[in-house]
Amino acid sequence: MSIPASRNSREFILNRIRKALPQSAPLPEVLGNGPWQTFPDPVARFAEVLATVGGQMVACQNLAEAQQHLQSMPLWNTAQVRYSAVPELGETSPATAAANDPHQLENVEFAVLRGHLAVAENAAVWVTDETLLHRVLYFIPQHMALVVPAASIVHNMHQAYSRITVGQHRYAGFLSGPSKTADIEQSLVIGAHGARSLTVYLVADLPDLLPSRTP
Repeated sequence: MSIPASRNSREFILNRIRKALPQSAPLPEVLGNGPWQTFPDPVARFAEVLATVGGQMVACQNLAEAQQHLQSMPLWNTAQVRYSAVPELGETSPATAAANDPHQLENVEFAVLRGHLAVAENAAVWVTDETLLHRVLYFIPQHMALVVPAASIVHNMHQAYSRITVGQHRYAGFLSGPSKTADIEQSLVIGAHGARSLTVYLVADLPDLLPSRTP
C-alpha cells in the first residue's frame, strides 16, 4: 500500500502502528511485603555478585583504609587525569577540577565517586548527581571507584526502593559492575560502553544518609 504524500503521512503511519498494537495486559500484582529474597551475609553476597559481573568489592573500616588500597592500585597510579568526589579519598587533577563543561571531562581516566546504597542480590549501587560535578562522570572514565556506606547495604531491590525517592534528582540510577555487553556471540565484553573496571569501597565509618529501612 502506498503512503499518501502529504503532511498527514506521519499520522497515517502512526495510526497504522496503533491499530497493530497487541492487547494490553494488567500489571502483575505485588504480593504485599514479600517474602523477598534475603541472604545470611548480604556483604558476602554483594561481593560475590559484583565479582561475577566484572567488579571488585573492598571492605574498609574507614576512608584511610580505602585510600591505602586505592594508592596500591596500578590503574590509579598510572592514570594521568583523575577526579574524586570524595575529599578524603584520591585526588582531582587541576584541569578536571576547573572544568565547567562536561566535554572537558572526556579524558578522565579514573574517577572516585559516591554511592548511596548497595544491593546484595544484584550488586547494584544507587547513585545520584547531587555529589557530582557532572553526571557524565558515571560513564566516561576509563576506571571508576564507588564509595558506599557499609550500613546502607540491603538484601534486595524491594528494600532498596523503600529507601529512595524516585524523581528527587535530575539524574539517578543503579549501577552494577563496569560497563559490559554480551550481545555479540554471547561473549561477555567488559568496558564496551563505559568504565572498564569498577571497585566498590564498602566503608564502615561512612554515615548512611538515606532514610531508615522499613521493617
